[in-house]
Amino acid sequence: MRPLDVQAIGSELAIKWDDGSESFIPLESLRRACPCAGCRGEVDVMGHRDKGPDTLLSPASFQLVGLHRVGGYAIQPVWGDGHNSGLFSFDLLRRLAAGGPPPPAP
Repeated sequence: MRPLDVQAIGSELAIKWDDGSESFIPLESLRRACPCAGCRGEVDVMGHRDKGPDTLLSPASFQLVGLHRVGGYAIQPVWGDGHNSGLFSFDLLRRLAAGGPPPPAP
């Protein structure tokens, strides 16, 4: 399923899907579910998980200042604190909108 329209409305990300359904994800939940390696960590070739210290989030961390589509499979939010490395697949957005958990750390 693909979004026809994605935009911030107040403190939520609103998504209109191509099946006619709509989803609303709180921006704070979206940011806290960021799937990037800096937020979730990454596994090296030896199978060890590497993750730096947790990022301290400020009120600006939950302000969406930009939103880019990535190919035909994801969106990339730009947050008020400058963070912009998370790619949210459309499948992940559907899962988050349904109240599902963020992606597991690798």
